[in-house]
Amino acid sequence: MTNALHIVGGGLAGSEAAWQAAERGISVILHEMRPEQGTFAHKTGQFAEMVCSNSFRSDDDEQNAVGLLHWEMRAAGGLIMEMAGRHSLPAGGALAVDREAFAGAVTERLNAHPNIRIEPGEIAELPRDGYWIIATGPLTSGALAATIRAETGQESLAFFDAIAPIVYAESIDMSLAWAQSRYDKGETEEDRTAYINCPMDKAQYEAFIDALLAADKTEFHEGETAGYFDGCLPIEVMAERGRETLRHGPMKPVGLTNPHDPETKAHAIVQLRRDNKLGTLWNIVGFQTKMKYGAQTEVLRMIPGLQDARFARLGGIHRNTFLNSPTLLDSGMRLKSRPNIRFAGQITGVEGYVESAAMGLLAARLAVAEMTGSPLPPVPQTTATGALLTHITGGAEAKTFQPMNVNFGLFPPVDAKGGRRGRRDRYKAYTDRAKADWAAWLAAQGAPAPA
Repeated sequence: MTNALHIVGGGLAGSEAAWQAAERGISVILHEMRPEQGTFAHKTGQFAEMVCSNSFRSDDDEQNAVGLLHWEMRAAGGLIMEMAGRHSLPAGGALAVDREAFAGAVTERLNAHPNIRIEPGEIAELPRDGYWIIATGPLTSGALAATIRAETGQESLAFFDAIAPIVYAESIDMSLAWAQSRYDKGETEEDRTAYINCPMDKAQYEAFIDALLAADKTEFHEGETAGYFDGCLPIEVMAERGRETLRHGPMKPVGLTNPHDPETKAHAIVQLRRDNKLGTLWNIVGFQTKMKYGAQTEVLRMIPGLQDARFARLGGIHRNTFLNSPTLLDSGMRLKSRPNIRFAGQITGVEGYVESAAMGLLAARLAVAEMTGSPLPPVPQTTATGALLTHITGGAEAKTFQPMNVNFGLFPPVDAKGGRRGRRDRYKAYTDRAKADWAAWLAAQGAPAPA
């Protein structure tokens, strides 16, 4: 393929980028080192394998910034959102997916596309010629990471990501646990019972915290400093910040009633979310951990309902490398020192599956515009996609740059129109403005109006 777009990395960002470019008639070569070379977290060689969670978070496109990002990606013909919708699981107001079926469907679509060629193997150098998108994510290979550091002349920033355990459904004691979404949220009965809840009284909670704090934990290698993204803190780190922290975080006991003992209010509640369509696997929500495996099984079995739990996967922790993008990337996501190379996905300093895929979508469209000599209008900062782009390419303070989820704080303020808006009205104003501006941006590329 001459004049092809090379994409390195078959995660969510790379998969979305390949699809977007191929659908616009561009020849794509997708480079993926798995399964020839594995990583700490990946278990397969499939594209778009989700390793930390199976949730795309809120699907509310009127009151939530990530839900708005879902809407924008769907409007742009995004593969990741299409496959997520086809392989969704009941999750209240969130969008969760059967991760194996989802990754399998993405893999099948990419392999079948006539404009995409898959080239297995590791890319260890930054190419000087051709059009490239680097979308290798937080587990960029050591060789490529070293090349990036050498090119940029500075150390990449890093933090640590943790993974939550997954439990076999048949090992959960439903005489103690029960199925219910918080505040009975969801349009169907399946949605309203999309979570399994395990209650704790005060004594059980205090004993759990004691065990958590005392448990053996993974130590970092010499010279590594532990920094964490606040949205993915290990439970031990939360417990170290205060004994009540977990009760006000993933173990909050609100919006739920125990049918086994409806008159007693739980002191804390652990939730599990369905991890596959069959309902045979459930992940422990918010329970990312760096405990060693032996300690995990011992501590987690202190949770009522999980006393006999069997684990399909235990939790773990890995190093997550990302660029100081405000310094290194231009407004088109190109590496300033090598403008033939764009970066996309989590390596750019966005956090979250959806945000990563959205940056893949955008990087591909920008690359296609450059390759075809058809410049795009600026991406509106008023949109969720544009707000993220602005943040990573100059909106954030470079000295303190850290990974960021999409949120309305990244958007230009909305006009109050003569009075102070309540939060719901303000968020609705953000999303209404974003949808109009995103639709106009797509229309300028000849796309039909979003449904």
